[in-house]
Amino acid sequence: MNEGFNKIKWAEEWMKVIARIREEFRKEKPFEGMKISMAMHLEAKTAVLALTLKEGGAQVSVAGCNPLSTDDDVAKSLKDDFDLDVHAWRGMTSTEYYENLKKVLSIEPHIIIDDGGDLTTLAIKNSEYSKNLIGGNEETTTGVLRLKSMEKAGVLKFPMFDVNDALMKHLFDNRYGTGQSTLDGIMNSTNLIIAGKKVVVAGYGWCGKGIANRMKGMGAVVFVTEVDPFKAIEAKMDGFTVMPMEEAIKDADLVVTATGVKDVVTLEHIKSAKDGIILANAGHFNNEVAVEEFEKVTKGIEVRRNVKKYNLFNKKVFVLADGRLVNLAAGQGHPVEIMDLSFSIQALTARYLAKNEPREPKVYPVPEEVDRRVAEIFLKVNGIEIDKLTEEQIKYINSWEEGT
Repeated sequence: MNEGFNKIKWAEEWMKVIARIREEFRKEKPFEGMKISMAMHLEAKTAVLALTLKEGGAQVSVAGCNPLSTDDDVAKSLKDDFDLDVHAWRGMTSTEYYENLKKVLSIEPHIIIDDGGDLTTLAIKNSEYSKNLIGGNEETTTGVLRLKSMEKAGVLKFPMFDVNDALMKHLFDNRYGTGQSTLDGIMNSTNLIIAGKKVVVAGYGWCGKGIANRMKGMGAVVFVTEVDPFKAIEAKMDGFTVMPMEEAIKDADLVVTATGVKDVVTLEHIKSAKDGIILANAGHFNNEVAVEEFEKVTKGIEVRRNVKKYNLFNKKVFVLADGRLVNLAAGQGHPVEIMDLSFSIQALTARYLAKNEPREPKVYPVPEEVDRRVAEIFLKVNGIEIDKLTEEQIKYINSWEEGT
């Protein structure tokens, strides 16, 4: 049985929004004569996006954006069954990871689709890769932060669209997608109960909100750590106890980081942690939990798939998925229907870019018409109808004279 092929077909079955977009692309061929390079978590939903772009006429080359998030069955099927150019496998070394990114850029793409910013950074540092580039899209919070730093430093050479902050992306993907998939990854790797555990969620952005609320729904006692006063207040108003990590970790059974910054849980924090604490990361890079610091003190021992035990300060510390994205490294990633929305935004934004270049080298929001189009298709394919404003109501809300 071709497991990878079946996974792709299963994802297609439930990705009803991008299926409509794919029909449009098949007729229009918006990417005819264009090359698209992708660096994303290469699993079944990503495969559907890549094949949608191919149906639109593009030559597509795909790499992974994380050494542990590639589904090898899917990568093999994309190569063998769909004749796609794929450079990714699970367990890549750091050297292999960057070599694969260079390979997908070597086709001299017109558009890049990135997740985390590594592909974009390579394209900026190596001008031979960017000679045809008209721009690209960035999928996640970490990558957008890097893009804005590039723009501020004056090194961004081409326009990039901030897909992460599209309404149809962050309202659903980051909250419901990360919330559920993080829980899945933790449960898959530990087989432990969530109910009754004291769980610390570091960061209360859209991802942190989703994780905290899913944990609460499973019966955990949830604490939140934050550096942003507004998000801290929001967490408090949502019913969570807010405190610094130094205090929160003392009673924690499980800590989940979702911040986009490094050293959220350090070796110093472990000194006051409980024996048997479990650490997981739902942020993009594997530096939120300072695993490298742990390794300098003692080598981790794999005690279960995706679980390593460290003996630190006379206590057991368990790290899931080597501190990498727990929802992908130890799970299946976001639910299919969630990625249907995110990847529909990606596909339509890429089409917008292809039709509306050139542009200044800046970070742009996803055009409102793209966001709204995905929302409208979602409602339609799910048989949902909503009200419309009457002409009188439109006149009312646009009038400054009427107040009653």
